[in-house]
Amino acid sequence: MSKLVWWQRSVIYQIYPRSFQDSNGDGIGDLPGIRARLDEVAALGVDAIWLSPIYPSPMADFGYDVAHYCDIDPIFGTLDDFKQLMDHAHALGLKVLLDFVPNHSSERHPWFVQSRSSRDNPKRDWYLWRDPAPDGGPPNNWLSRMGGSAWEWDAATGQYYYHAFLREQPDLNWRNPQVRRAMDDVLRFWLDYGVDGFRVDVLWLLIKDAWFRDNPPNPAYVAGEPEHHRQLQTYTEDQPEVHEIVRSMRATLNEYGERVLIGEIYLPVAQLIQYYGANGEGADMPFNFQLLNARWNAAELAATIRDYDSALPEHAWPNWVLGNHDNPRVASRVGNAQARVAAVLLLTLRGTPTLYYGDEIGMTDGVIAAHEVRDPAELRQPGSGQGRDPERTPMQWDSSLPNAGFSSGQPWLPIATATSVCDQQGDPSSMLSLYRRLLSLRRRNAALVQGAIGNIAADGQVLTYERWFADQRLFIALNMGDADADVQSRPGVALLSTLTARTGVVFVAGANRIAAGEAVIVAV
Repeated sequence: MSKLVWWQRSVIYQIYPRSFQDSNGDGIGDLPGIRARLDEVAALGVDAIWLSPIYPSPMADFGYDVAHYCDIDPIFGTLDDFKQLMDHAHALGLKVLLDFVPNHSSERHPWFVQSRSSRDNPKRDWYLWRDPAPDGGPPNNWLSRMGGSAWEWDAATGQYYYHAFLREQPDLNWRNPQVRRAMDDVLRFWLDYGVDGFRVDVLWLLIKDAWFRDNPPNPAYVAGEPEHHRQLQTYTEDQPEVHEIVRSMRATLNEYGERVLIGEIYLPVAQLIQYYGANGEGADMPFNFQLLNARWNAAELAATIRDYDSALPEHAWPNWVLGNHDNPRVASRVGNAQARVAAVLLLTLRGTPTLYYGDEIGMTDGVIAAHEVRDPAELRQPGSGQGRDPERTPMQWDSSLPNAGFSSGQPWLPIATATSVCDQQGDPSSMLSLYRRLLSLRRRNAALVQGAIGNIAADGQVLTYERWFADQRLFIALNMGDADADVQSRPGVALLSTLTARTGVVFVAGANRIAAGEAVIVAV
């Protein structure tokens, strides 16, 4: 394993700072709160933390509208608080990754304030400004991912500006060399500060069509889907020129040693893998979100794993994501029993896994009443299913009422469920104990970290595959059904089962029975 760089050996743990731990009673998580919980994060067995945005922001989109790229929002603390958190994390052996949000800024960022001040301002071309159409309307038909037109009229200067998301989030013009240099300076600021890498927000959206052509209609659009799905995003995403930008980011990080570049990219595998670039010149890990959207059945997952693994270029390192701040929690998608199977899947596939905070205790989506909705995606498009509040509810540390140890004040979102870290701490059959056993097993077994994967198959509702390295071979079987089933195996011993009492069970050559909702890792 020493031949791998650190991010290839690692399990990444995503923290949504607003919801992790509040230290001052204002109901919003903060950096001192995260720091106070780092020992517990390290004890879980992960290797790196990724923090969702903590920059100064008006919070129109909870930090993804950045007003200053080189500071900390007072809600979360100070630069000194961040330095203390990072130093403590490093002392515990944890790497620290920041969320980098280069596609758009806040409308209150000084760059945009200058840009909209007049047509001849030097920063006018830092954003995407266009004259109105002949009828006075928007320049083209592009739609916002938050609903409605992606163009906002600016009466003072008589032009529209483009925003892929909220009107409070104007898109930067990445065709402008000055913008690229300014964003490179942002990367260098945080790299000089000591961060270990970045997750880059909406990396595939950075460049837009140079001729601002209309997007064509989407013939597969289904009523009730988000409004922007009415169009194929032909001219607003995945433009060829974006890869030059990724190469530039990679080159900057290379100057600082082993720093990781992860791209948020929601694209089919054939397009996704292009972001690796040639010979390691692109993103280290374009996020692979295939598990977020796959139907939970053995045949589809087997095909998903095979297709992704076989499509990867030789130099590319795989990665897997089961949950994040933009998608329903895995326990809500597949149920509590299958969430245990999902944990085994995530931590035994080839590549670097990313774990979303709270999944290690089986947190489910919170129930958000209409008056409690905070997410602008839902507020702008009620009933669209775009609301992300349910998967962003506060971490449940203990059973204290009413706030589960998250805050002494009123939490910004309601607590989701009754379970907690404290409740599960001493229970060997708990979800938390399962994750700890899995992470420990992964760390001790080279086959799970750097081994090959093969013999991926589905038999009914049972998914099986093997991992091997040198003389070690592991057989993994995941029963995704609600009935016991037989699996064909070579002889061996179960190193781990989601049914705790079955760990250590001997597997014979041939058919072996596994229970409904059971997952096993067998040394064969």
